[in-house]
Amino acid sequence: MTTAPAVPTADAHADAGTPPQTRQTRAKPGAGWRRRVLLRVASLAALLLIWQVLAALVDNPTFIPSPRAVWERLVQTSTTHDGVRGYSNHLLIEHLGVSLRRILVGSVLGVAAGLVLGLVMGTVTWVRVATEPLVTFVRALPPLAYFSLFIIWFGIDETPKLWLLSIAALPPVAVATASAVKAAPTTLVEAARALGGGRWAVTRDVVLPHALPEIFTGVRLAVGIAYSSVVAAETINGVPGIGGMVRDAQRYSQTDVVVLGLFAIGLSGLLIDALLRTAEDRLVPWRGRG
Repeated sequence: MTTAPAVPTADAHADAGTPPQTRQTRAKPGAGWRRRVLLRVASLAALLLIWQVLAALVDNPTFIPSPRAVWERLVQTSTTHDGVRGYSNHLLIEHLGVSLRRILVGSVLGVAAGLVLGLVMGTVTWVRVATEPLVTFVRALPPLAYFSLFIIWFGIDETPKLWLLSIAALPPVAVATASAVKAAPTTLVEAARALGGGRWAVTRDVVLPHALPEIFTGVRLAVGIAYSSVVAAETINGVPGIGGMVRDAQRYSQTDVVVLGLFAIGLSGLLIDALLRTAEDRLVPWRGRG
């Protein structure tokens, strides 16, 4: 008695043509995510261990405070204890909130101005020729180089801080936008114009969608530069403010407060960048395709 050969199903054909690695990944979609989490947790634990060992070897909290000292300072600055409220009568979350508000306002102003300037630079040749050296000049200046000038012009209140963060955020967005707009596919632009599209319609429907991925990169760089400039922006009359807290603690050699402030700046910066990356994935889903 002869047994008829089994007819392979469509799933069998699909699996036969699929590499083993692909089948394994498809079978366990969360394996890669778990590995990344474990790797990051392990690296964080290793850094904490190295930090603790260095603090024990140096045995000088003014030079290297221990992780426990920084944790205790976190608890102290986040609560009211023995009549003392946080640091300089403001809680840590309040210091961070003031700095984030300054960064938000300064970044929005700088990014908006950079987008407009970059769009004009990318579409109008004579504007690009006239403004590109100035944008490059400002981009090369460290923030403290013109912050003193803003203090002379605007005093020591919020205005010079917002000007500093806005100017710091403008060049990366302007350069990225101008470069992306200028690199728009000529064939698509010409086809849109042949179909009767005006300059604004072509820019809106063809140029900007093509430029959005690079523009988002410029925005992320701009926000990072603005955030790194917050300490400089808060060197004068910066309390409340996380940068002002760091500067004030540095004057009194409170290294644990300085380290705590750096952690607050870095972790909130990671969160902001993650939010920007999420927005980029939602608004520019075609990035990396094609």
